[in-house]
Amino acid sequence: MLNFDLYTPARILFGKGEEKRIGELLKPHASKVLLHYGSGSIKKSGLYDTVTASLKESGISFAELGGVKPNPRLSLVHEGIALCKKENVDLILAVGGGSTIDSAKAIAMGVYYDGDIWEVYEQGKPVEKALPVATVLTIPAAGSESSGDSVITNEEKQLKFGYGSPLIRPLLSVMDPELFFTLPKNQLANGVADMMSHVFERYFTNTTHTDLTDGLCEVTLKTLMKNAPIALDDPQNYDAWAELGFSGTVAHNGLVGMGREQDWACHGMEHELSAIYDVAHGAGLAVLTPGWMQYVYKDNINMFVQFAVNVMGVEGSYRDPDAIVQEGIARLRTFFKRMGLPGTLAELGIGEDRLEEMAKKATGAAFGEESPLGGFKKLYWQDVLAIYKLVK
Repeated sequence: MLNFDLYTPARILFGKGEEKRIGELLKPHASKVLLHYGSGSIKKSGLYDTVTASLKESGISFAELGGVKPNPRLSLVHEGIALCKKENVDLILAVGGGSTIDSAKAIAMGVYYDGDIWEVYEQGKPVEKALPVATVLTIPAAGSESSGDSVITNEEKQLKFGYGSPLIRPLLSVMDPELFFTLPKNQLANGVADMMSHVFERYFTNTTHTDLTDGLCEVTLKTLMKNAPIALDDPQNYDAWAELGFSGTVAHNGLVGMGREQDWACHGMEHELSAIYDVAHGAGLAVLTPGWMQYVYKDNINMFVQFAVNVMGVEGSYRDPDAIVQEGIARLRTFFKRMGLPGTLAELGIGEDRLEEMAKKATGAAFGEESPLGGFKKLYWQDVLAIYKLVK
């Protein structure tokens, strides 16, 4: 097990009706907030009225900025930064899913950053201060409600980059599983694929003596795979959504990755898909992950045998390690198919014409300084291209 520094200060308010307390919860921290949200579904559902009434009751004024799209756009971040400066807000309240929260985090940093906030994402420039962020989660998927990470898309450059800092870990997040009941089935499926990927990126490692976090990863994956079909078939099953929502938080708050080398190659490869083709992040991950597994498993076959047996339930009748791994990967593909997720790039509407371009951008080779993806196995652009072709 490697040295680590675990710090997870995000307060999680979990349960029915907790969103009605948002004003009370924010009162000690802010007198004016930016209410940030997506396409307007929170107004149709009544959540907007619930949140604004709670803010008003607690004497908190607010400016608002809607319009966040999946793969959140830099242009709206710029608009939010200008609005926060104009309105002198103390805190950003993101009401939505991971895209809204990631956008809020970018705005929070941009308010104090001397320059274009895109420099932080593209060049990794440090930030020294950010507005606090709070969330009311409406889509369990990204884990952004408790993480110190944010991903933003520059739509003009067709680039998508992430940035991490403890300064943008949310102050508090409300998670009421009842708010998930009306989610479309494709958003549920995409969200589950994203949550599982957050675990996979940490689970597949060459670090040894990680029994505790191995087990945490495995039980989180099994919890997701058990409850996702239940919620898919019964969208108002509170217990299933509760398991999914909390699993999404555990998957990405840092805990399951402590003391182990992590990978993150699939995320790096997928960012190119969503930056250029604007595909749903989870859908892209569902396509790429089995292909990545197929490409890298022989570098540490024991780790993949462990996954196949402990997570996918492959039994001892598969005596050959390769056969065990292949059956595990096949069962993962079957699960994704059961959830209605795509299995190929073609199903995402992605042809072969830009695969090499994406492979080179993913590794930096397109910009003259290649930095291979992954910790489990280093992937250069030729490797990334090979994986894209495996799942074309």
